Amino acid sequence: MPARVPIPHTRPVLVYDGDCAFCTTWVNRLRELLPRFPEALPYQWIDYAELGLDEHDVTHYAWYVSPSRQLGGHLALSALLRIQRGPWWRFAGWLMATPPYSWVARLGYAFVARNRHRLPGGTPTCALPPAERG
Repeated sequence: MPARVPIPHTRPVLVYDGDCAFCTTWVNRLRELLPRFPEALPYQWIDYAELGLDEHDVTHYAWYVSPSRQLGGHLALSALLRIQRGPWWRFAGWLMATPPYSWVARLGYAFVARNRHRLPGGTPTCALPPAERG
């Protein structure tokens, strides 16, 4: 079992699949692109149950977890955008969380998550179990 790192409970964290090359690449790109970025922790390094998440949660979605809420999937990306200083980032984040745009964002996130092993930077390790690829 890998060493567990402490989870900061007083500030937001981004939880993602650290075994997925596609996910790790995008977390690193977003960290470079966005001026405000929370601590990003692979779920394999933490006790995600401390955050109220289970194995299905962390293997299917990235999570933005703050002291007051847990947002997964497209809403995690929306939260990352809404904490930025720039008004366009915040606007894009709010739009992503507002119907009918949120419906499209949710479908887009689901498509990417289901096919992340086929996307540039993805590897077979990124694949969901066959029964869950839909």
